[in-house]
Amino acid sequence: MELDKIDLAIIEILTENAKLNNKEIAAQVGLTITPTYERIKRLERTGVIKNYTVELDKIAIGKSLQVFCQVSLKEHNLKLLKKFEDQVVEFPEVSACYHIAGDHDYAMFIEVFDMVAYERFLREKLATIPSIGNVQSSFVMSEIK
Repeated sequence: MELDKIDLAIIEILTENAKLNNKEIAAQVGLTITPTYERIKRLERTGVIKNYTVELDKIAIGKSLQVFCQVSLKEHNLKLLKKFEDQVVEFPEVSACYHIAGDHDYAMFIEVFDMVAYERFLREKLATIPSIGNVQSSFVMSEIK
C-alpha cells in the first residue's frame, strides 16, 4: 500500500493522540471530515493501523520496575522454541518478547512492582521453563524517550 503525505500526517497525529476525533484530525491535515474518516478506515482495514492503545503511569498501576531480560536457550529446535514462546506469552509480567539474532535468543521486557516481584517471576515462572540456558537482566533506571 502506498502512503501519501496526508496518510503519514494522519498516522503521526494518531500516534501522538489517538483520542482525537475525525474533525480535529481533518483540521490538522487540511481535509474535510469524510475523506479523513475514509483514510483512517482504509489505514485500519489494510493493517497499517493495527490497534489503539493508552499510555499508563507505571507507578500508579504497580509496575514501577522495568527489566530488559535476555534469554538464551540450551538447544535450538522448532519444538523448544515454540514451547518457550507459548509459555512466555502467558506471563502477565512480560510486556514484550522478541526472537532476536545475536548473543541471546530472546529479548523480553518485564514490568513488575519491585525487585522482590522480579525475583519471584524468575524463580516461579521463568526458571520453570527447562529449555532456558542463561538469563541476563538489565534494569531500567529512567525512561528517556
